[in-house]
Amino acid sequence: MSVGRIFAVVGPSGAGKDTLMAAAQAAIPGLHLVRRVITRPEAAGGEPFEGVGEAEFQRRERAGGFALHWRAHGLAYGIPASVRETMASGGDVIFNGSRAMLDAAALAFPGLRVIHVTARPEVLARRLAARGRESAGQIAGRLARAVPPIPAGVPVTEIDNSDALEDAERAFIAAVQPEKV
Repeated sequence: MSVGRIFAVVGPSGAGKDTLMAAAQAAIPGLHLVRRVITRPEAAGGEPFEGVGEAEFQRRERAGGFALHWRAHGLAYGIPASVRETMASGGDVIFNGSRAMLDAAALAFPGLRVIHVTARPEVLARRLAARGRESAGQIAGRLARAVPPIPAGVPVTEIDNSDALEDAERAFIAAVQPEKV
């Protein structure tokens, strides 16, 4: 049996990463969508994740409970170590990542592939405003923020999710479709 592949899905807030990941999981039998561990309350909404306190996160980190972990925007994020078992049994894995952690992810997961989901700035601004979690100034600051480059040598698939969702879903599903042997 071959080892499964792993995909980091990155892109700005509002690009539709979680929506596209859910569509791929529904369309591809056996595709494993990682449920990240994050130091924020689950009631905060957004993607399905496991919310834990800082002390619990640090305990799991020390115990080797994460295959990968990073900090961004004042929060800690972890990819459970169990993804290695899923991959070892041949399962393909996708997780919502961050550009800032891609160097570490490429080291943790040889063969990592990146799916970069984007949308035009005006589309992102409209989607973020619809969420109602940030002021117009905060949204403008988020959109103006510099983003780190994707590490050289890591395969990247670019998907623009500015227009019809069905088009972006098709492109995303094609990017994670099991390879024919």
